[in-house]
Amino acid sequence: MNLHEFQGKLLLKKYGVPVPEGIVAVTPADALLAAKEIQKNVGVDSFAVKAQIHAGGRGKGGGVKIAKSLEEVELFAKQILGMTLVTHQTGPEGKVVHKILVEQSIYYPNSDGKVDVAEFYMSVLLNRATGRNIVMYSPEGGMDIEKVAEETPHLIYTEEVDPSVGLLAFQARNIAFNLGLSGVAHKNMVKFVMSLYKAYAGSDASMLEINPVFKTSDDLILAADCKVNLDDNSLFRQKEFAQMRDLTEEDPSEVEAGKYDLNFIKLTGNVGCMVNGAGLAMATMDIIKLSGGDPANFLDVGGSANAENVEAGFRIILQDQAVKAILLNIFGGIVRCDRVAQGVVDAYKKIGDIRVPIIVRLQGTNAKEGKELIDNSGLKVHSAITLQEAADLVKELV
Repeated sequence: MNLHEFQGKLLLKKYGVPVPEGIVAVTPADALLAAKEIQKNVGVDSFAVKAQIHAGGRGKGGGVKIAKSLEEVELFAKQILGMTLVTHQTGPEGKVVHKILVEQSIYYPNSDGKVDVAEFYMSVLLNRATGRNIVMYSPEGGMDIEKVAEETPHLIYTEEVDPSVGLLAFQARNIAFNLGLSGVAHKNMVKFVMSLYKAYAGSDASMLEINPVFKTSDDLILAADCKVNLDDNSLFRQKEFAQMRDLTEEDPSEVEAGKYDLNFIKLTGNVGCMVNGAGLAMATMDIIKLSGGDPANFLDVGGSANAENVEAGFRIILQDQAVKAILLNIFGGIVRCDRVAQGVVDAYKKIGDIRVPIIVRLQGTNAKEGKELIDNSGLKVHSAITLQEAADLVKELV
């Protein structure tokens, strides 16, 4: 589950990670009040006005602006709220901005009147090759880390964390040293890194990215931006964070699928897939490609497929106007094929006018009985036994 920047910063503050003073707003009037409150609290005269969507690259798309007065805060809020923000992560369709974050400007001078700031990159995530968490960081912050990795890979560092002891203080000091910090900034970075790792572990995050980590002119270390992805499987024990889920930022089909415990990801092809088991789903998508089709989705009904979630799966797939056929590929291990077949027949009758051919391939427990149910149903459902037969039907019908 992804969080908005302002939500991620609330999470960070809970674990003692320093963040700029900021307030979320949904109208230009709210934005103006937020700026006045921030001005009262921290005494700044300039502000960042930041679109809140689940995508990176907001600044390049015009979704982040620096306001040098209260009047500009309201002006930029009017420009950003309601706009369709297109970035390299949203795709050409973009995302509509419903919320903005008004935040204090952190480009202020030190006691000598000089602006002496620095930006770094930092993330905490799982290294799947070793099964251990790592802190990945770079002195090149504020830009795409992929570009840094491609052009200057020697500027990307990692600290691997032993799960039995967690992140150790000497590792945090090593991070601060590699980022070229000294004195007060070095000490503050050590505290920042230790708190950041606690936030990652304590919130059951699967990825926590700060780009940039910001050193102010007076050597404070702040999370200037924040991207948080929480492990969906942990939300039962992270109820505070689970309530932060913003359904307007998610694909409606995927939200609907979640209500029926279906693992669904929308793709751009023309053949709908309904499969039990992630591995079998991947193999099914491969066979569709080999047969000349293109998968329209990934849909795993799991090991407890029944008439209700099979019907829900059909309805969700059929919402996609690009779908020209549906391939249902079930291996009867935990689930019996005849029950799935009955679910297909019941779903077909309930839905009624299904405009695309349906191919059902059943294998495993009670596959023979399942095929007979399909064949004798009188419905326009094509049955197959082998994966090759299913592929041939896809090729013929699409």
